[in-house]
Amino acid sequence: MTLTKTPICNFGEKAKNFSLMSTENKKISLNDISGNNGTLIMFICNHCPYVKAVINDIVNDCKILLKEGIKSVAIMSNDTVNYPEDSFDNMIKFSKEHNFIFPYLIDKDQSVAKNYEAVCTPDFFGYNNNLELQYRGRIRDTKNNKSKKNSESELLSAMRLIGRSGKGPKDQIPSMGCNIKWFK
Repeated sequence: MTLTKTPICNFGEKAKNFSLMSTENKKISLNDISGNNGTLIMFICNHCPYVKAVINDIVNDCKILLKEGIKSVAIMSNDTVNYPEDSFDNMIKFSKEHNFIFPYLIDKDQSVAKNYEAVCTPDFFGYNNNLELQYRGRIRDTKNNKSKKNSESELLSAMRLIGRSGKGPKDQIPSMGCNIKWFK
């Protein structure tokens, strides 16, 4: 596990199309998950302690955002041969265990992660209704891989701002987590 931080947000960069299989055995594209007020694309996995620390916060934030016209999707891009905890079957279990209300997609060839320049899990990409990148920060402050419950969800606040104004916050604290497990 290598601790990795996301780069600074490249404001205005357009979301890139994809078509990936979901844990519901449906092909899902960018058009299928684009929200009227914004879109949140997350790169996560099943085994990362950083994801595990905030997965319930992610699901709760996505429930709130959905009511506000912002749709979400999670993409798993890790090498599943060397990291079998991230297998498709385990993705199905993980999404059910945590009551995902958003599609959970497998990026088998890692092309989507490379196209988005995702670097870690979790890695959040918050887009406005024109699919222009406005957020590339963390979900919230954590300590020792535990979510600080008294801390505000920076992701939720940023996405709500994007939903209202089309613009993300100027100041963003990078997300950090385990590096994407690239094929060797």
